[in-house]
Amino acid sequence: MVEITSSEELRKIQVTGGSTYIISLPKTWVDQLGLKRGSVVSISQRDDLSLSIQPKSSETTEKARKVIINVTEEDTADRVIRRVVSSYLLGYNIIQIRSHQKRLDSNIRLNVKDFTRKKLVGTEILSDLPNDLTLQILLSYTELSILDALRRMSIIAASMHRDALAALNSDNPKIAREIISMDDEVDRFNLYVIRLLKAAITDGHILRESKIDSPRQCLGYRLITKSVERMADHAVKIAENRLALNLIPLNEDIIKELNKASESALKVFEDSMDALFENKYASADRTIDLAETTRNMEQELIQMITKKANLEEIPALRLIVDSILRTAEYGSDIAETVLNMTIKEAVIEA
Repeated sequence: MVEITSSEELRKIQVTGGSTYIISLPKTWVDQLGLKRGSVVSISQRDDLSLSIQPKSSETTEKARKVIINVTEEDTADRVIRRVVSSYLLGYNIIQIRSHQKRLDSNIRLNVKDFTRKKLVGTEILSDLPNDLTLQILLSYTELSILDALRRMSIIAASMHRDALAALNSDNPKIAREIISMDDEVDRFNLYVIRLLKAAITDGHILRESKIDSPRQCLGYRLITKSVERMADHAVKIAENRLALNLIPLNEDIIKELNKASESALKVFEDSMDALFENKYASADRTIDLAETTRNMEQELIQMITKKANLEEIPALRLIVDSILRTAEYGSDIAETVLNMTIKEAVIEA
């Protein structure tokens, strides 16, 4: 054996029994994981032909990881929250926010607790002391997989878009405001998916449990969750622009065409997510063609708005059109990512 770095070693392949190839495992690695003679490990081959060795005993438990955030007098609530988010995304299970002063600033405490409740899936307040606030992530990756979280995200985002279009036909501000509040749910799942993807890149068991074929596919899922999150943001923008119109009745012809474009855009989005969950190249390919149909509606919509809307309504209506078209664009982006993830279905390796 020749040591190369602190994390890489070279070992010679040996033969036993005339046909079985063996190599020895590093003693430090075996000791760190508490393995012994007779312990079972799983060996899986990755796309790049490298092998991943995973102790079977480690697949049933998740290691508790703790981080401490020291708060100074100069820290604002936003700065502390950014550190909490980064710690959450890096996979820490316990996040302790600690002040060296007698008390943790009440504004920081309240903002962190509110953010935790709204944005961090599976996180609870473990302790709330005068100079210490400790968060614990209780939700295990086995309880909510990446695909399940993405599915919930996409359902909520699509519902937000439908409600936003319904708000165009209503003079009730409550509908539009509910859409804005629903965005927190999408953000929660977005952060949770990113947390799991970061863990799956380095942990083969989480990768397999998530039904992801290889670490490089994690990039595809990261792009997809961002597109879903952005699509939900545009549903919020539609609701905000409806409120900007002071809920005055809109021209019926304009409403009809907006609904038509919305149905087309939403079909692009939902079909692209179906292609992802079904792992189908052909479905994603068809979805990209459908997105072009939605794009072609823009000119007609703008002309109708210019002709039939009141002058003061035109800016908000044009922004609504933009958000509808962006929904189709994000659906198309998702479909393109699915193409890249499933290309082996459509080609023959030579």
